[in-house]
Amino acid sequence: MLALLALQEGEPLSSEMIAGSVNTNPALIRRLLTMLANAGLTTSQLGAGGGALLAREPRTITLLEIYHAVDDAQLFAMHREEPNPACMVGRHIQQSLRGVIDDAQRAMEASLAARTLTDVVEDMQRNERKLERTRAPKVPRRA
Repeated sequence: MLALLALQEGEPLSSEMIAGSVNTNPALIRRLLTMLANAGLTTSQLGAGGGALLAREPRTITLLEIYHAVDDAQLFAMHREEPNPACMVGRHIQQSLRGVIDDAQRAMEASLAARTLTDVVEDMQRNERKLERTRAPKVPRRA
């Protein structure tokens, strides 16, 4: 969604237009836009031709900010039920995995913090150029 808004260069997009790109329901888009607006990442323009806009320049929005705005869950979650304390595995599995899971979470967040929305948009544009080159008609060479 935010990559689409970044490509609009300040032109607002309706939730219906975004939903068409994302291939989902506009109600879900509106819910996510509210979450992103609460995090200061998007804003709305009311009236005819209104819609969602980025609240900041794409180069200043990190993927970690986006992650925290819409899905602040742990990368891996422990099972909700307590394991069986009568079993050696049940007694120790959560303690044994906690450090590994915490390390993975920190690594993922560090990776997201090092990347911006601009990085994503530029990568998409590179991929589109590659795709266009493969679709271009091949012109036979003359001998």
